[in-house]
Amino acid sequence: MKYVSWVPPLSGGINKRANAYDRPHNLTLGDMVRALLRFAIVPVILIFLGLQPGSYTTGGLESRVVRMSVVQEAVARDVSAPLHPGPQRLPRDLSSASDAWDWEGRKETLPSIAASVVEQTTQGTSPPAKIVASFDGLGEGFEGPQGAARFRNPSDNSLAVGPDHIVQIVNSRMAVFTKKGSKFNTTGKVLYGPVPTHNVFKGFGDADTLNNGDAVVRYDQLADRWLIVMPIFRRLAPRPNPQPIPGSGEPPHLSQPAVEGQPGPARELFQPPPPTPEEKAAADSALAALRARMGQQGRRRPPQNPDGQYAMCYAISTSADPLGSYYRYEFVRPLFPDYPRPAVWPDGYYVPTSTGDEVIQKHAYVVERLKMLRGESAREVGVIIDSVNFLNNADLDGMQLPPPGSPNIMMAAGGMQLKNILKDDGIYVWKYYVDWSKIADTRVEGPVRIPVAHYEYLGGGQLTKTVPQPGTDQRLDSQGDKIMARLVYRRIGDRESIVAVHSVNTSAGGGGVRWYEFRVGKNRDIALYQQGTYAPDGFYRWMASPAIDADGNIGIGYSFGGTPHFPGQRFAARLSHDPLGMLTLRETVLVEGEAAQTNTMRWEDYSQTAVDPSDDRTIWYVGDYLKKGAENYSTKIWGLRIR
Repeated sequence: MKYVSWVPPLSGGINKRANAYDRPHNLTLGDMVRALLRFAIVPVILIFLGLQPGSYTTGGLESRVVRMSVVQEAVARDVSAPLHPGPQRLPRDLSSASDAWDWEGRKETLPSIAASVVEQTTQGTSPPAKIVASFDGLGEGFEGPQGAARFRNPSDNSLAVGPDHIVQIVNSRMAVFTKKGSKFNTTGKVLYGPVPTHNVFKGFGDADTLNNGDAVVRYDQLADRWLIVMPIFRRLAPRPNPQPIPGSGEPPHLSQPAVEGQPGPARELFQPPPPTPEEKAAADSALAALRARMGQQGRRRPPQNPDGQYAMCYAISTSADPLGSYYRYEFVRPLFPDYPRPAVWPDGYYVPTSTGDEVIQKHAYVVERLKMLRGESAREVGVIIDSVNFLNNADLDGMQLPPPGSPNIMMAAGGMQLKNILKDDGIYVWKYYVDWSKIADTRVEGPVRIPVAHYEYLGGGQLTKTVPQPGTDQRLDSQGDKIMARLVYRRIGDRESIVAVHSVNTSAGGGGVRWYEFRVGKNRDIALYQQGTYAPDGFYRWMASPAIDADGNIGIGYSFGGTPHFPGQRFAARLSHDPLGMLTLRETVLVEGEAAQTNTMRWEDYSQTAVDPSDDRTIWYVGDYLKKGAENYSTKIWGLRIR
């Protein structure tokens, strides 16, 4: 991986200003008085105000030092209290990416903006987003053409929407629904499912027989195609020429194709018949036996192929019909490919992954989108990045493309849970340039720190018991250590925006949705435009997913809970011209939970939005809740219009 030095611009030019500072000066009495004020009296005042010099922590991220000429420092600086309650937009000089750098070997000493400054503690006053459709998705009690299924926790909700269909994946099961329009007269009728996700890979590679969780679906609106990405978490049989295990800081590497001659001819989606009563009874018996064995072994599968490697599988439809045919690809992954987050970008499908929950190592991969769409031989290239939080790649909403040659943007929250660094005041940004004509020129630039208001992981991070529920001591996980899917990119004219969300502790003692809108400059640098934490009361809002519609309006779906509320789902939004940092529409209550989840602390792991390609304004969202008396989750899918 190539790390490219970046020099922050200064008004008037750094060299011109430096030459002025390098010239000798004759000190006057006035100069000496000003020096005394600067170096003696001002520090006393700063200490009195609680603005003692300090340095930010980067959560283990290494910042490059850019050597520069002498830069004149301000005599004093601080951040005043807000003039009115509610979130504030950062001043432009604080939101500049240039603040990320350590000039002359010094740590940045800008005072952190307090988390409470950007908290929105009241609901918006505009009418709430309108629910235009809703129906039950996969989960407990769900039945479709292929019968019923047992569903694993967490749900790992994934949702994609096309012109006439809606596709949902939860953990290791998938289903296809109708969407009202030119082809169907109703929304939410089950056409296919529930079936194992690997049905789309039947007859192809290792995924022919290996089903897996963490599969994700996307609709590529630029090409009217469906993309299904499924990792293989089991070590596969050793190959004759195993791929070396890549390391952080190494040049980009190509993944080894797992199937010779892939993808081969496109294959129709496998259509399994409904199970007979005898087959259902046999499946239930086999599942019970498997659970018993796992319980005896501490719920761990016996090790298989200890010298084998893993894989990532891709299925790309040949049309806008998700029930049609697919091109299939499988690439060897030497490192465990956990938590994939596919993103659509003109030059590739970007898929960041993680080595696991007990190691601070992430992977940034991209596959040749255009060749996959044509069913041609394609490549996957990746880099490994250590000491970084979970990565998300910018996922394109709408039809307007970024300028030609634009890198994909990756972002991560700061902090590092495994090192007990649970707070930060920066969001970290990388630029991913892929060069399919010369792979050696593929590079990742970064990280650049974007200063934001201080935040603390909700509940201390992931896999923590955080959100209380009525009638039980079981608390739910918040996944508070990471930016959630999706990291949304939208271009409207010359304006390019990226929206990100994560879950944070709030001053009221609950959980809130911290959200950001960043803007992309002409040189592809990222600057913070606005930010806020949606926390209109002391309850918990977490596990959010954002979207930007064609008018630049922002909508965010999220889980809601906290005693006396059972966990459910809600939605908040803002219009593009509304006051900065505010979700101005009243909260939409999507579904109230009817029971507590007591079988596990794991809750969803993630939810997902999708923008309807038919009108580019309807935002679809999926999330979990429990029905009265249920032991496991159900899901519901909504279509919403912000105006």
